[in-house]
Amino acid sequence: MSQRPAAPQKPLTRTLGADLRALRRLRGLTLQVLAARMGRSVGWLSQVERDISAPTITELRAFAAVYDVPLSAFFGTAEAPAHEAGRIVRHGARRTISDPGTGLHEELLSPDLTDDFEVILSTFAPGARRADPHARPTTEIVHLVQGRLVVWLDEDRFEIGPGDSFRTRGESLRWENPHDAPAVAVWVISPPVY
Repeated sequence: MSQRPAAPQKPLTRTLGADLRALRRLRGLTLQVLAARMGRSVGWLSQVERDISAPTITELRAFAAVYDVPLSAFFGTAEAPAHEAGRIVRHGARRTISDPGTGLHEELLSPDLTDDFEVILSTFAPGARRADPHARPTTEIVHLVQGRLVVWLDEDRFEIGPGDSFRTRGESLRWENPHDAPAVAVWVISPPVY
């Protein structure tokens, strides 16, 4: 007797509520702790995560502050056909997750924030830099697609060119693009931070 192959699982359509729930879980917060930090009820938060209630822009700012992500992380996804939702990210439907005016433009290449990792496309404008070292509890692999960057991992300075990759494991990171051309990199970050 032959076994029938298992039916493929239907992908879940990811929504703002699903992304907020994923961020809460990734930060290790319960609904009760989040409610206390935001001054809201557990019931309301549960409704937001299940897409029954929609948060206002002020409430989204509070979520962004608690989760330490830019407000833009909650915007920018275009509608996708049902069979693509949660599976395919079209070029024009990428979620922008960068803050304007920083010289760094970032887009989420992952379909949503519900995996154990995320993939980010970063474009560093000529002259852009992050002067203050920033560390986060992640493992990150960065592959430079084009341009050149100078990166500091803790206090070690490296010049990175097209085709080069580097990894951070909770080290402090700062970067600079002192060149006259943009630098483009693909980041794989685990666990997700945006």
